Amino acid sequence: MPLVIFDGDCLFCQRSVRFIHRHDEGNRFRFASRQSPAGARQLEGVGVGLAPNSMVLIDDAGTWLRSDAVLRIAAHLGRPWSAARVFLLVPRPIRDAAYRVVAAIRHRLSGLLPACELPDAALRAKILE
Repeated sequence: MPLVIFDGDCLFCQRSVRFIHRHDEGNRFRFASRQSPAGARQLEGVGVGLAPNSMVLIDDAGTWLRSDAVLRIAAHLGRPWSAARVFLLVPRPIRDAAYRVVAAIRHRLSGLLPACELPDAALRAKILE
């Protein structure tokens, strides 16, 4: 089962997890914050390190960072989001440059978002502690 590891201290990242959960029609994804024991164990287990400035996807095909993670996650979501997989054809350095821009300003973007509500029971069940 694919695991998405995210920054639990980042409202933008938390919103991203809610988005993935809401559009996960196949109920495929599980989640762990990188700050949780489960997230830290998983990151250590795949040799990524405990503080990547990236969303991380761990699935049967490997460990994916930055734009690879985001686009591979989108590929498994319902339409129209799954169409984003076409951007995997764009060279990784270009995709990752765009990802790094968003990652650098994600905390500022969080200030523009409304406060995050508590996750519902279905999402809580998918979050590893």
